[in-house]
Amino acid sequence: MDRKARDAEWSELMRAAIAGDEAAYRKLLGELSRFLRGVMRRGFAGVGVPRDDVEDVVQDVLLAIHLKRHTWDPAMPLGPWVLAIARNKMIDDLRRRGRRPEVTIDLTQFDIEGEDQQASIDAQDVARILNGLSERNRDIVQSISIDGHSARDVADRLGMTEVAVRVALHRSLKALADTYQEKTQ
Repeated sequence: MDRKARDAEWSELMRAAIAGDEAAYRKLLGELSRFLRGVMRRGFAGVGVPRDDVEDVVQDVLLAIHLKRHTWDPAMPLGPWVLAIARNKMIDDLRRRGRRPEVTIDLTQFDIEGEDQQASIDAQDVARILNGLSERNRDIVQSISIDGHSARDVADRLGMTEVAVRVALHRSLKALADTYQEKTQ
């Protein structure tokens, strides 16, 4: 299909869509999606934009078309209007990137510490630091600060008043902070 025939068909579909024809709108968006992917791939080919990012810009263009469809002049062909929006979205994307070259890095070739390993190290550090407290105070800090229990629940479990638990928590956290300060100096 030549450009004039395509523009005429798209224009007719957009007119029908604006009049409320959902099927025409779906068909138009499908055709525009395929067309825009090709336009974006060609447009971004020489500037180092990753192929995966092309789809993001296509979706931006489709959203702009949807939001600005009321600004299209039905007496004019739709194609140039769509291409103007596409061009502007491509320029916006390049500006956001700051025209910096993007280098893809394959991280699978490096041995990177995983989240599970880091969580294990963090848990060991917490246990080592808490061991400096009395058993009761360690239980209070663990229950409230780490496990997320309320002071009331901890007080009931330990047979203490809620105020006493809060005071013990505050003193324990102060002692831990002082110990940490001493070790880092």
